[in-house]
Amino acid sequence: MRIAVIGLGFMGSTHVQALQKVAGAELAAVVSDDPKKLAGDLSSIQGNLDRPGQLLDFSAVKKYRKVEEALADKGIDAVDLCLPTYLHEPVTLAALAAGKHVLVEKPMALDGAGCDRMLEAAEKSGRLLMAAQVLRFWPDYQPLIAAHRSGSLGKLRAAMFRRRCAAPAWGKWLQEPDKGGGGVFDLLIHDVDMCVHLLGLPEWVSASGEEDLKAGIDLITAQLHYPGVGSVVVTGGWHHPKAYPFSMEYTASFDGGTMEFSTSGRPVTLYGADGEARALETPAVDGFVEELAYFVSCASSGSNPERCSPRESADAVRLTRLMGEGRARGGEKVICRF
Repeated sequence: MRIAVIGLGFMGSTHVQALQKVAGAELAAVVSDDPKKLAGDLSSIQGNLDRPGQLLDFSAVKKYRKVEEALADKGIDAVDLCLPTYLHEPVTLAALAAGKHVLVEKPMALDGAGCDRMLEAAEKSGRLLMAAQVLRFWPDYQPLIAAHRSGSLGKLRAAMFRRRCAAPAWGKWLQEPDKGGGGVFDLLIHDVDMCVHLLGLPEWVSASGEEDLKAGIDLITAQLHYPGVGSVVVTGGWHHPKAYPFSMEYTASFDGGTMEFSTSGRPVTLYGADGEARALETPAVDGFVEELAYFVSCASSGSNPERCSPRESADAVRLTRLMGEGRARGGEKVICRF
């Protein structure tokens, strides 16, 4: 499958490198308005993961300055959209209209209405649409997904998902609510999507926190109420610019024990109800490679991306926005009706 990566920022650079390891995928084109990046010099790229930019060989790859040029290229089967969030909807609609399969970075769109328009366009076009919710493919989250799906640890009693980082200095659009949605929306969409993947939509949401985007502060602690589950919390956000380290973690308590993971130094561990602690095996895979390989497989076979459903990605957008509404209401319960 011949793929064009549109946007060569942090995510675009990450996807370009991952595509080189995906069987059946060919990096056919790259799109950027930066001639330095089009030449393959991605060394200045920054991000919140330990994946520095590199010097890449684009000599055999088509290079376009404009999105429209790539979409008009009949030799391209699919596009991988790694653009600022406010461009996700319009470029996805244009790509689907041009007959391309689309992988679009998270958040899928700025709001639920935008997601609905993308879903409708995908259905009409007969092309695949998938949002790049990479946490569904991240190795450290696979034991959690497997335990919940199989019921091997019994009932899920409570869960906490936390994700924190410094306010990014590499993309000023992220601090503009009408372009990036802010830190909570852009960052915690991962954890909200994991809740949707595991549990579906809650009955109601309440939240508290602080928002001062100019100061690099956007924090939330949200309670998602699911019938039969004691507590589901999503918390974190931006803690000032530059210095604050990135971390992600979860704690999930089942009848059979508590599973925990943190990038701050705790590998996936099950603290059993029997009083024993044991490290759990995780797949030796790269989440970005797995995500892209799954997209290519689904697009090539004409299969629905059930492992990463775009409808669930749309629900995650709505639910993350609802958390922000709950915070604005000072902790008041907000009914979840989508």
